[in-house]
Amino acid sequence: MKKATKRRHRLLRWMLIFLILAGFVWWDNNALETNRVEFFSSRLPAVFDGFTVVQLSDFHGKEFGAGNKRLLDAVREEAPDLIAVTGDLVDVNTERPLEYAAEIGGSLAALAPTYFVTGNHEWAARQAEDICDALERVGVVCLRNETVSIERGGARILLTGVDDPNAYADQKMPRDVAQELLETYGENDFRLLLAHRNDRFASEYCRLGYDLTLSGHAHGGLIRLPFTDGLIDPHQGFFPSYTAGFYTVEGSELFVSRGLGNIFPSVRLFNRPEIVSLTLRCES
Repeated sequence: MKKATKRRHRLLRWMLIFLILAGFVWWDNNALETNRVEFFSSRLPAVFDGFTVVQLSDFHGKEFGAGNKRLLDAVREEAPDLIAVTGDLVDVNTERPLEYAAEIGGSLAALAPTYFVTGNHEWAARQAEDICDALERVGVVCLRNETVSIERGGARILLTGVDDPNAYADQKMPRDVAQELLETYGENDFRLLLAHRNDRFASEYCRLGYDLTLSGHAHGGLIRLPFTDGLIDPHQGFFPSYTAGFYTVEGSELFVSRGLGNIFPSVRLFNRPEIVSLTLRCES
């Protein structure tokens, strides 16, 4: 009788441990975290001091509450001047991808001007063109290797978005887009680049002349352990680099979002879904 009781107690302990661990994993993959950061630049016009960009990346069809209510409430709380969606809004596993894109895109565009660049998964799912069409119809601007001027108080900053390398083989190269910017606007403006792939920054994007690049793609390295920049990346392998936060390469600045969703069947550990609230500051 005593042995049976001990076995039951042992089983209950293991069940409790399992439930606690399962609950932590669920929380770690569903509890949103807003990361508030600042970027200082002497090239930023004074009227843009305090300009807030909310960056959202790598949704992969994820929903945070019905209609993404928890996500939208958190974005609304930041009162953004601009929302940047840096790719992988959907993937091949997303149910009703066009409806999903239209719903979340329209909701974000109702909060602030919203800009989108494609990621590798929109192209891998052969949905990129249709996704962009769905987003444009609800008020999202899809930046397809092009630059727009954001104006305030008689001054401007320039926002460029480049398509993912998974796009058409004959698309404009990022260096061509950067050169067109210089030919059209000159070189005196503050320049912000939206480009999905973090792993292209050190080899390519850092040399294009932008003041700051916003990327995603790495999902924070999935499992974030002390003294690492994430444990694994599907493209960079183990112990990847440039997975979360600010980096400087050859004098150019990069910020990488940890993103919001996962690629099935991967999970996050110590790496909650991230909303980036980036405030631009004029450095005198």
